[in-house]
Amino acid sequence: MALPFLGTRTRSRDQITAVDLGTHTFKAVHIQQKGGKFSLTNYAIQDSPGLNGPLTPQSLGDALAKVLQPMGARSKQVALALGSSEAILRHAELPLVAPSDMRTMLKYNAKNYLQQDLSDHVFDCHILPPRPGAKLELKPGQKCRVLVGGVPTRLIDDILAGAKLAGVIPEVVVPGLVGPVNAFESAQPERFAESTVALVDIGFRNSSITILNKGELMLTRVVGIGGDRLTSGVAETLGIGYAEAEGIKLGLPQEVESTIVSLLSPLARELRASIDYFEHQQDCPVNEVFVSGGSSNSEYIVQFVQTELVVPCVTWNPAAFLTLNLPAQKLSELEQTAPRLTTAIGAALAAL
Repeated sequence: MALPFLGTRTRSRDQITAVDLGTHTFKAVHIQQKGGKFSLTNYAIQDSPGLNGPLTPQSLGDALAKVLQPMGARSKQVALALGSSEAILRHAELPLVAPSDMRTMLKYNAKNYLQQDLSDHVFDCHILPPRPGAKLELKPGQKCRVLVGGVPTRLIDDILAGAKLAGVIPEVVVPGLVGPVNAFESAQPERFAESTVALVDIGFRNSSITILNKGELMLTRVVGIGGDRLTSGVAETLGIGYAEAEGIKLGLPQEVESTIVSLLSPLARELRASIDYFEHQQDCPVNEVFVSGGSSNSEYIVQFVQTELVVPCVTWNPAAFLTLNLPAQKLSELEQTAPRLTTAIGAALAAL
């Protein structure tokens, strides 16, 4: 599912550091590959400068340097993942031509293919294989199914400038939406290949739902409700600070349950609508929902989503397939931290 916007992988790598450039925090992981097996050697989480205003090359460079410092200077190459408010991910039908030609077509006529005016964007394309039983005839005008990623050119320029200030080189830049898919494929290979599942990632300001059918990415949707709204609601209800409310949210004492229900219900309705749409279009039920993101550490939140969706929901571990070579303290914290590293792990796999 890798969609590199900047260059391509010129050679196979045995290690990479990936950073999820989140609105609230930057999450970094360092993953090594040897003999077909992967190991997690370090991770770090730092506050994002995006909370204090638009990212600039300087603020991005400073934040990248800060989150990468604990990782050790193993390599200058990094993989970067962008949030859903910065990078788009769409399905499209395009003429069956080389990806470089597809990028040119989208650059000059994105509205025709994506039904949205996306001028001054950088695009990349991942050609999807034909569905089982379908015939791909190589003839003039033949179209194919394509997964399209896009990022504003200005943002790409800022990322390059910020990375240069941090002393690193972006190996790939991927839409954050593909991160959970990449990680799920490695962490749950049987379910990925054989089942119809939904991946729900509850982010800081937005949440996303991705539906996979036997390994094929069928639907992605972003909902403008995230963990920040839940935490802010708890803080307002109890009259406490934001940091304290974040801890209470995961335990959810009875006095704030009604607040959480009122805030979660709109999110659950949007997720249910996405599942209903997919099931109606494909005549195929979603069997399970896998939840990630910091809020997925709350059993109450996951149970509430399950009740509303009427589909089994579980928190999953994106690091389940990794050998853990971590410092002792980080090893003990990983169980709680892992759901927040989903996108970063998926971005690392895109670069290896």
